[in-house]
Formats: sequence, structure tokens, C-alpha cells
Amino acid sequence: MQLPSLALVLAGAVLTATGQTKIDSELASVAPSESTRVMVVYRSAPSAEHARRATDRGARMRHVLPEARIAAMEVEGRELQELAGDPDVEAIVPDRVVTSTAAAYSIPVQTAGAPTAWNSGYTGSGVGIAVIDSGIVDHQDFSGRIVYRESFVNYSTNRNWVQTDVYGHGTHVAGAILGSGASSTTQASKVDLRGIAPGARLIAFRVLDDSGTGHDSDVIAAIDRAVALKASYNIRVMNLSLGRPVYGSYTTDPLCQAVERAWKAGIVVVVSAGNLGRDNSWGNLGYSTITAPGNDPYVITVGAMRDMGTATRSDDRVASYSSKGPTLIDHIVKPDLVAPGNVTVSTASTSAYLTTHYPGNWVPYSYYLVNGPSAASATYFKLSGTSMAAPIVSGAAALLIQKDPKATPDDIKARLMKTASKSFPTTSNATDPATGTVYTSQYDIFTVGAGYLDIAAALQCTDKAALSTRSPAVARDAAGNVSMVDSTSVVWGTTIVWGTTIVWGTNVFASGSSATLWGGSVVWGTTVGPATIVWGTTSPNATSAAWGAASTIASQNVLISGDR
Repeated sequence: MQLPSLALVLAGAVLTATGQTKIDSELASVAPSESTRVMVVYRSAPSAEHARRATDRGARMRHVLPEARIAAMEVEGRELQELAGDPDVEAIVPDRVVTSTAAAYSIPVQTAGAPTAWNSGYTGSGVGIAVIDSGIVDHQDFSGRIVYRESFVNYSTNRNWVQTDVYGHGTHVAGAILGSGASSTTQASKVDLRGIAPGARLIAFRVLDDSGTGHDSDVIAAIDRAVALKASYNIRVMNLSLGRPVYGSYTTDPLCQAVERAWKAGIVVVVSAGNLGRDNSWGNLGYSTITAPGNDPYVITVGAMRDMGTATRSDDRVASYSSKGPTLIDHIVKPDLVAPGNVTVSTASTSAYLTTHYPGNWVPYSYYLVNGPSAASATYFKLSGTSMAAPIVSGAAALLIQKDPKATPDDIKARLMKTASKSFPTTSNATDPATGTVYTSQYDIFTVGAGYLDIAAALQCTDKAALSTRSPAVARDAAGNVSMVDSTSVVWGTTIVWGTTIVWGTNVFASGSSATLWGGSVVWGTTVGPATIVWGTTSPNATSAAWGAASTIASQNVLISGDR
């Protein structure tokens, strides 16, 4: 909703006509001489005149994002009030930091069912996939298929930042999506390390820096650029293996609104769920830890599974670190589904931060070559996390789009969720190899979503989504029972075909009733602490406390060893 434009200056604070401050409360702690990155929301697309007025007040422009009505800039604390005094300014919010969500790969590929697609001639050929991450190097497994690159990260003149991946995350993600496996397929090869969609084309956008962190505006700029280039490179899929804490409703979050623009432009947006499923610092057992923009109901939000070293799904278990729903503030059912993401082998960026700091994760030649040496390959690397689960689903989306080019993002999401495998145990345990801590996971709708990715089944589905496939919200009644709401406005709740028991399966209803997802005593029980965090009865600002002090859009705490 557009804020009123008329500003009032009261007690030194610039207010809107309704008495709301234009400046986000999070910026109150910025010292007068301290420099900070902000996003200024205008009533209309920022113009050259808006930019001039901002720079005259001392701002340093970074991005102009016309679709979002945002100008991203760097300012000093003393300049905020003057900037807010511009009558065309609606709001000034922090340009928050984002991070990547990183996690042998022939096993995840088999588990997901990709070989069935390949045998039918579907490799993602002709489909453009935008990978918005830390950059992508010229790995042999991408040869000839990186059709466009752009960096939205500050760079110095003596480094070619567009063609580098100094952190090492984006190259790993891209390999899981569409690596050709060329480096692993020789006459002595015993494992073919190709990605899910080895025929797809790669559009590389760099938004994360050397440490795997970036800012909202960089990501938004890349998203909007992908939309602008959609027709030029047939960009039909976008992978975001990154995220940050949820600070407000998706309806007003600029990052969430950006992914919605991409979705509505015809791009399937796949987002990692986050790696905070073990977090019990607020007594919520890792629930409500989905990160933004994975909290947006339009996108496909992906959690991580452990493949257990076998190609079959029956013994696979959810990764204990995989973030769980419902989302903070809006209580959206997330994740949407889960995919392999633990101890994933994929393409490596040599001399990157991850590969140099964790040399033990290099895959030896003996892993994929018959009688290969035990020396590190310097070609493939292991990581764990929902960062590695999301690209599996992005690759799957490309396969489905190749088969049915007219399929909409809603069609793809519906097919993937409806056909996902729904055979799970009630609970399982996982051990953190670093600490020896054992974590117990429950297989409910907020942990595994609609189920485990099954590409072969999804390819057989030709259903069309007549309505939106926005993930539904849930509500809790006075007795603590949790049920889905607003189902009539989305495809899931309108017919037998798309009924909730069909899409999510009956085993995710922890209360034992198809009407009530959760009973009042399940997981968070009747105690005040977990309920106030999960259901937001405290101030929205309190949600930041649940996430700790860090406010980052990044690789979401890259997991080097994963679950055991």
C-alpha cells in the first residue's frame, strides 16, 4: 500500500500525514558521521531529478531500481532526516545484507530422478537459468553455456569481478543445476558428475562479495535485470541460494516484491529455505526460521534432505539444519518441498575462500576416476545446505519447461509439489559431526512441505494451475490448533485434484486431522515463549532478536560437513 506523501516534521523526525516515520527504526542507531547503505522508496520510479536532490544532500548513488520505485544509496546518519524531507520520498529502509545458503552428486541426481528425464531427451536445452549468487568461474563443465554475466558488487579496476567467484559459492550452485560433468567424464570415469539440467544455458549475476555477503539492492537489481533480459536469453528459471532474516511482511519487503515481479513475468523463482533448523534459542525447535525471500508465497522454497549415500529415496532423511516454517509475520506454509542438499559434490572455484579455507572438502580424483589418485582434484568440492537443495529444484524446473515451454511458473510449482514423494518416517535423528549433538526432526508440513522432489513423476504430470499457487497461510485459534486459511484464493483448496491432502499428503497433518494441521500441544505447546516467536504476538522488531545480532543476506552459514 502506498504511504501518504505529505510529510510533517515533528520533534526532529520526518513523519507521513498519518504520523508514521519515514525512516525505518533500525536506522535510529546510525551515528551522524556513520556511513550506511539504505534504500529510498519513492512515490514513483526515481528520476534524474530525484537523484540530483539526493546527491545534493550528500548521498552516494548505487542503484536505481525503477520497477521497485527504489534508489539505493550510501548516506551518513546526519543526511537521513534531510533525505526524508523530500516530499516524493515514501520511506527509507536499511539496504540489508544477504548471504548464500550452501550445503556424491551422482547420488542426488539419481535420487531426484534426473536420468529418467535425460533418457527421454530432456536436459533443459534452450532454457535460460539465472543464477544470482557470488559469481561463476569459467569451469570446463560450463563451457560455451555462460551466455551472459553481470556483477552488481563493487569492484576495483585491477580485477575482473564479472568472471570471478572469489567466495566459491555460485560456481558450486551452478554446477548442481547445469554442470555438464565434462571434467569427470573420461575413459577412466566411474562417476558422471553432471548437474540436473546439463543442456541449459547459464546467466550469471554476481551479488555476493568475497565473504559471501551482499545487500538487498544488489539482489533486487539482479532480479530486475533478469526480468529485463528474459526474452533475450529465454530466462525461465531463477535460482536464489541466499537469504536474510525476515523483518516484516512479504507484502512490503522490497526483496520479496522483487521475486514476485520475476514470478509474474513468467520466471520460476527457486529459493533456499535457510540453514537454521537446529536453532532452538527461542524455544521454537527451529520452526519459523525460513529466510527471506523464501518467505514469499509465490516462490518455490526448498529445504534439504540427506541422500544417505544411496540412490533410493526410501532411506533418505531430512537435514536437521534445514529451516522450517511457518514463516515469521505472515505464517506462510514453507518450505514447499525438499530435495537432496547434504554433502553435495559440485563444480569448484579454485583459490576461492571456501576451497582455500576448507581444503578437506576437495573431492579426490579417486571419487570419480577408476584407480584415480587420492589427491585433491581441484575441480570438484563438497558443501552442504539448502543452498545445494535449491539448485536441484531449479534444474528440475528447466527440464519440465523444456518438455512444456508454455507451462507457467504456477504450473511448474503445482506439478513439482503434487508429484513430490510423500513417504516419510514420523521422526528421524541426525548428528552434527563437529559437535556430536543429535537433533530430532519431525516430518510435518513445516519441515518437508509437500514432499521430496521426484522429477520422473513431475514430468508425467500435465495438470494446469487454474489459480495462483501461492503457498497458503496458516492461523492458530485460541486452543492452539493450527489450520490453513485463504485456501479458496489459491489452487490448492478449490478441487479434489488440488486439495490439501493431495498436495501435501496426510502424514504432514500432525494433529491426525485433515482439518487441523497441528494440535495445540504439538511442538510449541502452550508455553508463552515459542508461541510469541512463531505467531508474532510480540513486536515485529522482536523477530530480529530471534535471529541474533547478524543481519545478513548471504550464503546462509555455509555448512562444511553437513549432517551425519
